[in-house]
Amino acid sequence: MLHVRGFRGPQAGAVAAGPTEAADPEAADPAQGPVVVVGGGPVGLRVVQELLQRTARDIVLLSDERWAAYNRVKLTPLLAGDIQIGQIYQPLTVPPGGRLRHYLAHHVVALDRAARCVRDHRGRLWPYQTLVLATGSRAHVPNIPGATRDGVFAFRGIDNVEALVARSFSSRRTVVIGGGLLGLEAARGMARRGVPVLVVEHEDRLMARQLDGGAGALLKAAIESLGIEVRVATAVREILGDSRVEGIRLAGDAVVACDTIILCTGIRPNKELARAAGLRVGAGIWVDDHLRTSDPAIYAVGECAEHDGVVHGLVGPGIEQAAVAARHIADGTGRYRGSIPTTRLKVVGTPVFSMGETGHDHHPGETASHVFRTATGYRRLILREGRLAGALAVGAWPDLNRLQSALVARAPVYPWQLRRFRRSGQLWPAAADASVVAWPAAATVCNCTGVTRGQLGAALAAGCSSVAGLQEATGAGTVCGSCQTHLAVLAGGAAAPAPAPNGRGLMVVAVLGLALLAVILMAGPYPNATSFAATLPIDQLWLDGTFKQISGFLLLGLGLAAALLSLRKRWTRLRFGSFGRWRLVHGTLGVALVLVLGAHTGLRFGVHLNFWLQASVLAATLAGLSLAAVIALEHRLARAGPGTVRVLRQGSLWGHLVACWPLPVLLLFHILSVYFF
Repeated sequence: MLHVRGFRGPQAGAVAAGPTEAADPEAADPAQGPVVVVGGGPVGLRVVQELLQRTARDIVLLSDERWAAYNRVKLTPLLAGDIQIGQIYQPLTVPPGGRLRHYLAHHVVALDRAARCVRDHRGRLWPYQTLVLATGSRAHVPNIPGATRDGVFAFRGIDNVEALVARSFSSRRTVVIGGGLLGLEAARGMARRGVPVLVVEHEDRLMARQLDGGAGALLKAAIESLGIEVRVATAVREILGDSRVEGIRLAGDAVVACDTIILCTGIRPNKELARAAGLRVGAGIWVDDHLRTSDPAIYAVGECAEHDGVVHGLVGPGIEQAAVAARHIADGTGRYRGSIPTTRLKVVGTPVFSMGETGHDHHPGETASHVFRTATGYRRLILREGRLAGALAVGAWPDLNRLQSALVARAPVYPWQLRRFRRSGQLWPAAADASVVAWPAAATVCNCTGVTRGQLGAALAAGCSSVAGLQEATGAGTVCGSCQTHLAVLAGGAAAPAPAPNGRGLMVVAVLGLALLAVILMAGPYPNATSFAATLPIDQLWLDGTFKQISGFLLLGLGLAAALLSLRKRWTRLRFGSFGRWRLVHGTLGVALVLVLGAHTGLRFGVHLNFWLQASVLAATLAGLSLAAVIALEHRLARAGPGTVRVLRQGSLWGHLVACWPLPVLLLFHILSVYFF
């Protein structure tokens, strides 16, 4: 057993924590047609949780581990001694009326499809009407001479952590073979226990499946700064020693002395049970779009399943598959369309993100790549036919939530967005992150379990009103816990969109300005006097040269004053006062500009360049006032969905900017035509 700070794991054969009940398997009635789930990892648990919510059928969960359900993400802090073993368990809660029997240390060794039952290692039979295989994967042991010597370990579960904790007290040097996620986490765990560690990776970069060369180099530097030695593009030819590990021989015959080896060289799907039963297998257990195997009564999900030629080695796709399989078992609906590979976590304390295509596995002509890098951060976008196809990063990236949604939707990326990305590393203008309340339904809130904003919304609608309730209903926040702040916001409703600063004043300006524009556009030109005697004093505003110059220069001054809002964003000397007040003044100047323009022109558009000048001014004002109205009402419009707000705001903003761009040139020609012709 693993002893960590006084905690002990559950005994073999014990039932997991939570309101589950033990029962004699011989008492199970085959006529009841239970659902048997083989595998008590995170994906198997999600299948059970989904089934408990969707069906009243009996469920049997068989786990071959002697430990209660636990959070595999927390194995590293457990190895490092940062947490106690009791902190990694994931209690399996059962809703009222749920009929679940959960058995630990029950290893299934055979599957009889004809009799519809499975046999465990004790020889007991477990009948099923529907069977779900969530058998996961095992550590791959590479064909390296000496890999079976004493002192060679894997890093996949609590049993491995138990052995490594004991080993850490005597190890003088540990070599981790494999520079993927598990290898780096194992290295960190041993290093935190004071053991000198060397990581050896045969690829030319760390996390080769998720990162490119630039990102891998930055991650390598971050890991080495923790005192962990890293060698890339280096293969291990042999593990040296008689009966125990004494060192490794590298390609080129260099020898490194060590007494402990941790193999983190990938995984292999556990498909042997399915193969022996005659199910179709390839790299994994073959499944269709409903996650059914070649036997319609048997499903497979997670790291053991192969869908459309792909075996996912991440928990996120497995969670998605679990939900689809449970839905299809319960009511015959649900279709799995595949998953976008996503890695978003902290590797030895450094944020790492990778999603979709990462560029280095494709021919250069197929994709376009754009990179932004600093001394401490690296970001890369991969575009296919002008749309987001992948992204990766090392270091913080504030836009990640929005970027993930855009990648799922394969959103187009426009030239001005790429220009901003190359300059600042951001695709969208810098702004405070929108509250999770306003996220789109497809946005992923919990990256560890793949729970979306839509699923959490459904749980809220079903009556969940606390963080614990949302965790129980969806599984969100039960792995690394980093999304629990979002769950708290949803449960408490504390982050409902707030009104914009000075929003009421902005709305008044918008209404007055839009009403004035409507009057100008509908009234048409002020009629010219039919004779000199019929001329009214108001006619002098656009007929008298002096008045024309006064109103013209006033227009120029108002325009320049309004432009100060843009300078205020970029010139630190102007950053006094709140931005909300500056924006209100900007809108007020826009309304005043329309009034003076009417006095300057008599509501006439003119011809040629004069026509385009006045049209641009009115279009810029119309778009600007529309934007002001959207900002003022944004907290109310958010109820219609964040997509609506985004479209209205971005449309008004870009309409305002596009209409303003030609104004300097048109104004210059107008002044020249007045004074020189």
